[in-house]
Amino acid sequence: MSSSIALARRHRRLGHAIRRAVGRFVGDRRGISAVEFAIVLPFMAALYAGSIEFGEGLSTEYKATLAARTVADIASQYVSIDAPTMTSILGAASTVMAPYPANNMTVVVSEVTTDANGHGTITWSAAQNGNAHPVGQAVTLPADLQIPSISLLWGEVTYPYTPSLGYIATGTLSLYESEYFYPRLSSCVSFGGAC
Repeated sequence: MSSSIALARRHRRLGHAIRRAVGRFVGDRRGISAVEFAIVLPFMAALYAGSIEFGEGLSTEYKATLAARTVADIASQYVSIDAPTMTSILGAASTVMAPYPANNMTVVVSEVTTDANGHGTITWSAAQNGNAHPVGQAVTLPADLQIPSISLLWGEVTYPYTPSLGYIATGTLSLYESEYFYPRLSSCVSFGGAC
C-alpha cells in the first residue's frame, strides 16, 4: 500500500510541476515582441522593396519625359538642321537619361504640319535606335494643338524599363513619352530639304 501512496504522491507532484511549467510558459511575455516582429517582417520588407522599385520607376519615367522634351526643345531652336546636328540632338536624350542606361532607348524627332482643318501630317522625321515616321503619315494631335496651318516639333522617347526587383512579375515595361514644341525662330524647321 505504501508503494501505491508513494506513486500517487509522485504523480501529484509531477502533475503539479507540469501545471507550474505550463503556467510559467503561458504567463511569460518576453518572447511576444520577437514573434510579432517575425510575423510583421516579411510585410515590411515587401513594402520597403516595393517603395524603392516604385520610386526608381517614377524617376525613370520622369527622365524619359525630360528626354522627349529636350530633343523637341533643342530642335525647335533651329531654322534648318543638317544630319550631324540631328545626330547630336538625338544623342542629347542619352545625356538626359543618365544615370540610367540609354542603349536600347528609341528617340524620334519629327515635324508635324497641320492643314486648314488642323489635321497633322509628318513633314520630316529622324530617329535613333528605331524607325522614323514616314513622311505624309497622319498624326492625331491633342485637341488644343489642332490649329490650322502650323508646324510643330514632336519629340518622342520609348524607354525599355526593367524593374530591379519586380522583373519576374512585370517583365520589361515600355515607357513612352512625347512632347510638342512650336518652332521658335521661323514658322517651320527644315531638315533634309523639307519644311
